[in-house]
Amino acid sequence: QVQLVESGGGLVQAGGSLRLSCATSGRTFSRYNVAWFRQAPGKEREFVASSPWSGGSTRFADSVKGRFTISRDNAKNLVYLQMNSLKPEDTAVYYCAAGNFATMNPRFYDYWGQGTQVTVSS
Repeated sequence: QVQLVESGGGLVQAGGSLRLSCATSGRTFSRYNVAWFRQAPGKEREFVASSPWSGGSTRFADSVKGRFTISRDNAKNLVYLQMNSLKPEDTAVYYCAAGNFATMNPRFYDYWGQGTQVTVSS
């Protein structure tokens, strides 16, 4: 069992930065692929970034490439999403997720946090 708790969201002006954190519990966290998703009002949940448990290549949605980075500290059971050059269209609730498959499909993630709101003003 893995529990996830996001933090770090807030209100920021366009062009600013935020760093989201995802605190996890569970001894086997290091064996899970982790990802960040986001959901804006009236829209489906969409993939943002992922980090495989093996430490291999990270993946990013085209809309955030070059602006966002994902990192994980397995020793501390933490996952981060560094968001730079934020745009109003990045406004959404951001969710941390963990699962056995390195995929952009949210259906394959078994564990989810409660989400943290990110609002980018123009």
